[in-house]
Amino acid sequence: MLTPEIIKQVKQIQIRTGRQVADVLAGEYLSVFKGVGMEFDEVRPYVPGDDIRTIDWNVTARTGTPFVKRFVEQRELTVVLLVDISPSLHFGSGARSKREAATELSALLAFSAIENNDNIGLLLFDSSVDCFIPPRKGQKHALRIIRELLARSKEYQIGAGLAPEPTMWRKLTKRVAAAFSRLKERSKTQDRKTNIAEALQFCRQILHRRAVIFLISDFVDEGYIEALRSVHRKHDLISVIVSDEREFDVKDAGIITLQDPESGAIREVDTASAEFREQAAKSAQDRIDKIRDQLNASGCDLIQIDATKPVIDPLLRFFKQRQRRYR
Repeated sequence: MLTPEIIKQVKQIQIRTGRQVADVLAGEYLSVFKGVGMEFDEVRPYVPGDDIRTIDWNVTARTGTPFVKRFVEQRELTVVLLVDISPSLHFGSGARSKREAATELSALLAFSAIENNDNIGLLLFDSSVDCFIPPRKGQKHALRIIRELLARSKEYQIGAGLAPEPTMWRKLTKRVAAAFSRLKERSKTQDRKTNIAEALQFCRQILHRRAVIFLISDFVDEGYIEALRSVHRKHDLISVIVSDEREFDVKDAGIITLQDPESGAIREVDTASAEFREQAAKSAQDRIDKIRDQLNASGCDLIQIDATKPVIDPLLRFFKQRQRRYR
């Protein structure tokens, strides 16, 4: 159920991210993500410099004048957001949590896709797939995706959002419907630890056409690399690590109690100890470095965002780097 607070947040994030998309992001998005192929548009007279391989010999023979075929890019893409909603994303040392940063990034990507007439879909996961919204076009659809993300931030129920709308259900194949049923039964007995492999395997089952997939998570998980490689072989998979600066810079707050948000384990630590703070910072950085090395070895693109800073800046840097790479 949509509360007045969620409706207000949707409007705020639409205004904030909509301006960023209109001002700077849409053009970068368009230049980076190419279409799925080329289709014939028309023939036109040959001009010096045209590739002779594009000459339409049938038209040329009929008219006695050389003509070339003109092709246009099949622009329409399918973009799917795989967003981690496990408990570890609740952490935040600043004005927003890692989950809120992930939601804003998702909004930027969703509105950029809609601006370029692409299809946008959403898959939310923790220990299993919690919600899947099939890719569609239109601003109303993008807003539905943002509402779903915000609603999950406020009120979480395992499996509550698993089934799509009835009209969308009819569009899904029997195999996808069966996958939903299996996941829903499994979610009744599982905890909420991150399971990236499960989400990736679900995507591999339901996405038959090549898609651009953004995997947005803090990657507090193991054993997902093979699934990631498998999905990346068929799709354009881009991993987004969401972190918080406090994970790499623990402050002196004396003796405090820490709880692992996913396992529930509790322990007391002395943050006054310089040795503890150094070890904690090193452990956090080593974890990120390991993830980065694994993703690079898999050929998967990587974006890292900090929940305490604007998310559009690293996204723009990634777009510019990728544009230079493919020139």
